[in-house]
Amino acid sequence: MKLKAQFITHETGTESLLVPAGDAAFSGLVKGNKTFGIILEYLKTDTTKEKIISAMKARFDAPEEVISRDVNYAVSSLRKIGALDEV
Repeated sequence: MKLKAQFITHETGTESLLVPAGDAAFSGLVKGNKTFGIILEYLKTDTTKEKIISAMKARFDAPEEVISRDVNYAVSSLRKIGALDEV
């Protein structure tokens, strides 16, 4: 899976933003925390939830259950708005 090209990410320093552009079916603004921004960064290249969870476990000192929950929530939310390309 990968973030669709019609979505632009932006970091404000305290928030992570996802903005649709062009012919994206979703119209609105998605705001999230820094963790969401990191997940978006991993989704800029083709990846899997398992790879994102593994990379975040190596990067952060947090329980796997918490990381897994955050990644699953972010991916589920992005799917709902049609922001992911999935092959």
